[in-house]
Amino acid sequence: MSHFKAPPKKSLGQHFLTDRSYIDKIVMAVNPQPGDRLVEIGPGQGAITFPLLRKHGELTAIEFDRDLITPLMEASEGVGRLTIVHKNVLDVDFGKLAGDGKIRLVGNLPYNLSSPILFHAIEHAASIHDMVFMLQKEVVDRMAAEPGSKVYGRLSVMLQAYCRVDSLFVVPPGAFRPPPKVDSAVARLVPRDASAIGIAHHRRFEEVVRAAFGQRRKTLRNALGGTCSTEQIEAAGLRPDARAEQIEVEGFVRLANLPAEG
Repeated sequence: MSHFKAPPKKSLGQHFLTDRSYIDKIVMAVNPQPGDRLVEIGPGQGAITFPLLRKHGELTAIEFDRDLITPLMEASEGVGRLTIVHKNVLDVDFGKLAGDGKIRLVGNLPYNLSSPILFHAIEHAASIHDMVFMLQKEVVDRMAAEPGSKVYGRLSVMLQAYCRVDSLFVVPPGAFRPPPKVDSAVARLVPRDASAIGIAHHRRFEEVVRAAFGQRRKTLRNALGGTCSTEQIEAAGLRPDARAEQIEVEGFVRLANLPAEG
C-alpha cells in the first residue's frame, strides 16, 4: 500500500483517513473515467491519492504542507503520474487547471478551511465537472439542507444555487488518525449548467444571501433593510415578514436579480 507515516499537524486541521473500506467507498464514488482530469485537494499521506492513481494513471494534487510533498512524490513512483501544486488551495485558479476542459475535484477537506474552499470552488463552477468531498457531517448536513430545516442557511443557499448537492455516506471518527471528535460525511456536488443557475451578478447574490441570514431571527424586511427594499422583496414574490430560512434558493436568485434601486 503506497502511503507513508507523517505525523498529522494540528495547526493544519489534518486528520488522515486510514480505514480501507471507507477509502474504497470514496474511490467508488469518484469512479474515474478515461480522460477525466482529477484534482485532489490536500492529499495528506495519500490514502485516497494512490488508489485513485492506480485506477486512473494520473492525478494533480494541491498540497500546502511542504513536508508531505517529497514523500508523496517518492511513494507515487511506479504507481502513476502525480503532479503536485504546492499552494494554498484558495490561491489556486481552478479555471487554469481545467484549461479547455473541466476538472473533477476530490478531497478530505481540512475542517478549519472547508467553507472557504467550497466558496472558492463555486466561483470556478464553470470549470468543474463535479466534486466529491469529505467534510464534517454537520457541514454536509448544512450543505444539503432544505428550506425550513434548522440548519438551512447561507452555506445551503450559496452551494445549492450553483450545484446539486447530495450527501452520500457517513464516515465515523475511528476511520481517521487521529480520530476527530465528530462524524464526517462524503458529499457530491455537481455544478449546474450556467443557464440553469440564472444568477445575474454573483457578488450581489452573495450580498443578499449574507444579509438575509445575518440575523436569523429577523424577518426579511428587517434583515435586508440596507440591502433590498420592502417593494423589492414583494416584487421577487416573497413575503417581507418571512424569515430567511423559509425562502427557497430560487427566491433569493429572483430577489438578487432585481434591478438596483436608483
